[in-house]
Amino acid sequence: MRNVKDAANMTSVLAELARTTPDRDSVVYVDDPGNDVDVRHPRLSYAELDAAARQLAARIQEHLAPGDRALLLYPSGLAFPVAFFACLYAGVIAVPAPVPGRYRHERLRLAGVARNAGARVVLTDAESREQVEQWLDAEDLTELTVLETGAAADPQPDLDDAWPVATHRTPAMLQYTSGSTADPKGVRISHGNLLCNVDTIARTFPVHEGRRYAGWIPLFHDMGLVGLMLTGILTGRSVVLLPPAGFLRRPQLWLRTISRYDVGATAAPDFAYDLCVRRIKDDQLDGVDLSCWQYAINGSEPVRAATLRAFNSRFAGVGLSPHTIVPCFGMAEATLLVSGTPHRPVRTVHADAAALERHEFAPAGGDAVRELVSCGAPLDIDVRIVDPTTHTVLPEGRIGELWLSGDTVAQGYWNNETATARAFGAALDGTTRRYLRTGDLGFLLDGELYVTGRIKDVLVIKGRNLYPQDLEQTLRAEHSELSGSVGAAFLVPATNGADAEDELVVAHEVRGRLDGERLSSLAVHIRQTVAREFGLSVAHVALLRPGGVSRTTSGKIQRSAVRQHFLDGELSPIFANRVGAGWPA
Repeated sequence: MRNVKDAANMTSVLAELARTTPDRDSVVYVDDPGNDVDVRHPRLSYAELDAAARQLAARIQEHLAPGDRALLLYPSGLAFPVAFFACLYAGVIAVPAPVPGRYRHERLRLAGVARNAGARVVLTDAESREQVEQWLDAEDLTELTVLETGAAADPQPDLDDAWPVATHRTPAMLQYTSGSTADPKGVRISHGNLLCNVDTIARTFPVHEGRRYAGWIPLFHDMGLVGLMLTGILTGRSVVLLPPAGFLRRPQLWLRTISRYDVGATAAPDFAYDLCVRRIKDDQLDGVDLSCWQYAINGSEPVRAATLRAFNSRFAGVGLSPHTIVPCFGMAEATLLVSGTPHRPVRTVHADAAALERHEFAPAGGDAVRELVSCGAPLDIDVRIVDPTTHTVLPEGRIGELWLSGDTVAQGYWNNETATARAFGAALDGTTRRYLRTGDLGFLLDGELYVTGRIKDVLVIKGRNLYPQDLEQTLRAEHSELSGSVGAAFLVPATNGADAEDELVVAHEVRGRLDGERLSSLAVHIRQTVAREFGLSVAHVALLRPGGVSRTTSGKIQRSAVRQHFLDGELSPIFANRVGAGWPA
């Protein structure tokens, strides 16, 4: 297996692959694998990718100096990897982000990213250019230069190789995954961070010779960019890219691509595996053979044991191994991968729900049980479980905040020294090592990581500490209209006086087209479920269209953002009410 960790920088790995394996596929784009094995999908060899990246880098250098930032706004396809490596060759910091969306808060957030990064150039393709220029006009960002790019290199003599020299400390990209619309936070990720994390991924999930990485996750998402695209390209195994919207419409596209292209590793959030179980019919699996699939990485959002069991059962008949699914934990502030253990059945523990409310782990001894999925052992990183108040390290089995330290931990947040010091500057007694405070809660058991929630999302109600994802997952399991979608449970100040208890809000996306009567009935049943299962009263229910719940580019629910939208009256629910009253103004 190729050693990328010790490479001088990212582009040196690509240049070496272009020299030693010029004709091998580096990237393949599959819009629809179909049934015709003779169809040749668009692709770039290593030589073609390297040449196209160098030529675009020369164009970029006409507008930007090393260290400047370029916003990368592309749909899935071959143009993005060319643009990304072009930025690295030019010494420019890449800022991957989604093409401007239809929702106002998405467009505002993208404008916040552009301003926070100080981007001077937008790289995009012909398909997206008009949409991008309309967004720039609407957000008063017309000073940004738009460069339309593609994937093909022009026939011309080799370019001069006198590119800026990058080291492991040189920033390579900014990953914007968190922060508010007005104050986004861009994680500053270096060449060394990327090389070390790609090396960890490749050694943890070694793909056999002749097999590939593949996925439909957007390339502005750290799992799609680092876990699939960069790992596939830099290890010499190649990557097969699929359109995200195509997967959501027809999830069988994913499995057919895995079968056709002998894919060894792919990754997706938990909802994607659930979608496959619910939506793929038997006749859509004709000719599919998943025996090539070595690793189905499940991460980016809470991993549910029920999803894993259902997926294994549903697709065992087409060659899926029970050891293929690998629950993992990762985050952009650690570049991507933090923990995961392959080549075994999924490991879970049954925890006492009452103990979890006290931030304690205890084996289940009564009826109130929560099944927790192991995210595997930490990988090339120091993980400590720390009391978030006293900053003391906790022993195995105790729940605390996850603190991380290692070569894959990023350099901090771009242009935000306060947030960087708060998150990346934590210290433990007796050591000079600096730790990243993740804000995630969990515990270690037998050397493996179990994640229970996030500190800022915990619902503190009458002395109880409840994890909102428990409530949200219970609702999805109980009500088919919510299955396969996402929601957010949170607290807001009471509307009947300053001394009253905070009120519980449930905002959830709804599948299908339901009339007003069915939506009203669903809201009643949501309240009944929460009262029965958790002993809580829901003050507000907001039922939303798909896409109404804010998520990070890593796919995680932004409960604080949903809460703020609720308080500002910007949720735009298709149905909403409050106990004993109408929807508050």
